[in-house]
Amino acid sequence: MISYQELRSGTNNFCESNLLGTGGFGSVYKAILPDETIVAVKVLNLQLEGGFKSFDAECKVLRAIRHRNLVKVISTCSNPEFRALVLQYMSNGSLEKWLYSHNYCLNLVQRVSIMVDVASALEYLHNGQSESVVHCDLKPSNILLDEDMVAHVGDFGIAKILAENKDATQTRTLGTLGYIAPEYGSEGKVSTKGDIYSYGIILLELITRKKPTDEMFVGEVNMRQWIASLLDRMDVVDDGLLRIEDGRDVTTMQTILSSILELGLRCSAELPDERLNIKDVVTKVNKIKLALLGNRNRRCLTLKPLLLMKCIVSSLLFPICLL
Repeated sequence: MISYQELRSGTNNFCESNLLGTGGFGSVYKAILPDETIVAVKVLNLQLEGGFKSFDAECKVLRAIRHRNLVKVISTCSNPEFRALVLQYMSNGSLEKWLYSHNYCLNLVQRVSIMVDVASALEYLHNGQSESVVHCDLKPSNILLDEDMVAHVGDFGIAKILAENKDATQTRTLGTLGYIAPEYGSEGKVSTKGDIYSYGIILLELITRKKPTDEMFVGEVNMRQWIASLLDRMDVVDDGLLRIEDGRDVTTMQTILSSILELGLRCSAELPDERLNIKDVVTKVNKIKLALLGNRNRRCLTLKPLLLMKCIVSSLLFPICLL
């Protein structure tokens, strides 16, 4: 266990310049430990109702799980007036930052790789142990990217562990508007199908760069309806993504983007029974990634030697695009 003094010193007394972000139950700071390890420190706001419960829930879940696409817990710090989780530091920040901050953009390979990473994390949570874990608050700000742009799911403050052989439970703690499944919002019903719904919304968001709570989605038209009505056209696709991918075979691009959007719509179906299970989702996103990389490699083979070398290097590095 790491001491409060070590965390206070490592964050320069929890200085605002080290603040990485804030959430429903606390704030996250960048810290440097005495051995010079850089970590993220999630400090719970114990004044908020549910603060202690959130800390206990997150500790319980994180003790039971370990996967390459989940944020790793390194240690905890606990005293009567202070609770903190010491977590693996993600140097490239959140998916939300990469989608919506100025001067940041993701190419299609990066977006699809993130899809695969998050699906792998969910498959582990849902099927990796005898008791399924439901995240309950999957959204872009809870998907963090490491130095290699590998995605890690974090923030298990309202996660639920389902008893063995039980496929649902009830809760009064709701996730984030726009990402919670209809049955979760109306009935407080928590199941793995709720995470699938959230994942589907994120797939749609990755391609359109539109939030489900965008002001354009008012009245009776929500993001799903907007996308479904224009699915056979490229009008819904993020303009920034189209600029990055300019020059790629249009037919192949249309096929891949349509596959992702169709998968997002299926995962975010209104009724839980109409949504895919995570095993099928993982199979489909991996097929999409293979098709995308296969097309990139075929294009490389048609290039002159110098351009071919550049293409190979590009495909290995998947460079971060800074506009």
